[in-house]
Amino acid sequence: KFAMVAPDVQIEDGKGTILISSEEGETEANNHRKLSDFGIRNGTRLQADDFLQDYTLLINVLHSEDLEKDVEFEVVGDTPEKVGPKPSEPTSKNITNGSDDGAQPSTSRGK
Repeated sequence: KFAMVAPDVQIEDGKGTILISSEEGETEANNHRKLSDFGIRNGTRLQADDFLQDYTLLINVLHSEDLEKDVEFEVVGDTPEKVGPKPSEPTSKNITNGSDDGAQPSTSRGK
């Protein structure tokens, strides 16, 4: 749902409890456990980081009895209009050969 490639998810409980690790095999035992097994309840906050994409989400868990049949969860929240790197600002200097000291490329020809 969040398009993460290699997420690390931890509970913001001051203990650093890790639910999902991007390190293979580190948290696979958690895959079949319920959130309540970790003390996650209404109002719990999770932090999900994807180092490969430089992408972090803060997730607030809210309990609801109003979900449609066969729907286990719903993602609701504010999302940025455009995901991805910020556009770079135009530079006002003309840089030649990686230097801004005004040096010009050589025009001599050698044999």
